[in-house]
Amino acid sequence: MARTKEFDPDVALQAALDLFWERGYEATSMADLVEELGIARASLYSTFGNKRDLYLKALERYLETRNPSPIEILSQPGPALPAVRALVEFYVTDAIADTRRRGCMIVNAAAEMLPGDPEVSRLLDTNWSALEAALTSALIRARGEGDLPADRDPRALARFLLVFLQGLRLVSKGSSDAKRLREAAAEALTVLR
Repeated sequence: MARTKEFDPDVALQAALDLFWERGYEATSMADLVEELGIARASLYSTFGNKRDLYLKALERYLETRNPSPIEILSQPGPALPAVRALVEFYVTDAIADTRRRGCMIVNAAAEMLPGDPEVSRLLDTNWSALEAALTSALIRARGEGDLPADRDPRALARFLLVFLQGLRLVSKGSSDAKRLREAAAEALTVLR
């Protein structure tokens, strides 16, 4: 007769996500995970696989559970340009509120795991491509609404904003200077005039 699990895998996965987000992949040992999750090493392996498998599952969970997701912010009803501005403001506000300075797990994964991990690369590229597409769509709508000059390239602007937002999250990990982040965001938004 198989033993039943004496832990909730969803709770354990969330605990692993939090630990990886706080420390990163390399700085998190299997012993750290066993202690943080409060489960036996054998249970961890049988449920999640090895450390890398667990990291990938945690990263996937992070991507699936961000609330609100950037795409949700861009998909709000109403004019498109205020939604783009709201997205930038969300990134700034979220970065400033991050008193533990964990940063964004996506940016952390890129800095730590790329270019050497093709699975992480695929996950992040899929995420960035979706955000770029949502930004492009919003900026095309903004141009159609007369809020973005006709000579501006929505796709190029979307790529700029994507790269800016990822950089903002990286800088915020090392700096708690809210003024720096707010001023940078205000300047970045001038490209939408």
